[in-house]
Amino acid sequence: MIQIDDVVVSLDVLREKFLCDLKACKGECCIEGDAGAPVEFEEIEKLEEVLPVIWDDLAPEAQAVINKQGVVYTDQEGDLVTSIVNNKDCVFTCYAPDGTCYCAIEKAYRAGKVNFCKPVSCALYPIRVGNYGPYKAVNYHRWNVCKAAVLLGQKENLPVYKFLKEPLIRKFGEDWYAELEIAVEELKKQGYLK
Repeated sequence: MIQIDDVVVSLDVLREKFLCDLKACKGECCIEGDAGAPVEFEEIEKLEEVLPVIWDDLAPEAQAVINKQGVVYTDQEGDLVTSIVNNKDCVFTCYAPDGTCYCAIEKAYRAGKVNFCKPVSCALYPIRVGNYGPYKAVNYHRWNVCKAAVLLGQKENLPVYKFLKEPLIRKFGEDWYAELEIAVEELKKQGYLK
């Protein structure tokens, strides 16, 4: 592990390779699991602000869940997460004609209709950030759903931290990311990383 400011980073984030392969996985991470995506408190307002823009892209079942309980709920572990449909699909999930899942918020963002991309936890996946008192822990989350992304990342030799450069900067800032890159170079010199 390395530490930058109050953030402890697992070496797996630096060693493991990853590159999303949407053609292979069809966006399964948006519809599998036992809870929604983690949401930061400040993001709730942003999720509510984008609703009028993306409402028509959402499934009727998702609209009903949002009308009943809102865009987020507290899961069994006490974490704030996106609301889900039928105990699996994120309410912001939409489907392309070929069955691929995508995020309605990200679609609107890429079209220039909203200025919020999606919850940072979604953008950071397969990284999960845990809060441990005065420290945050940045860990690599392994999930069989992402097997194709691991294979493509290995083929392209793309480490997780490089694949997720933009969301890591969004979460921790440009200066923090620059320090991470310096730490990686030092670990390479010492033989801990290739």
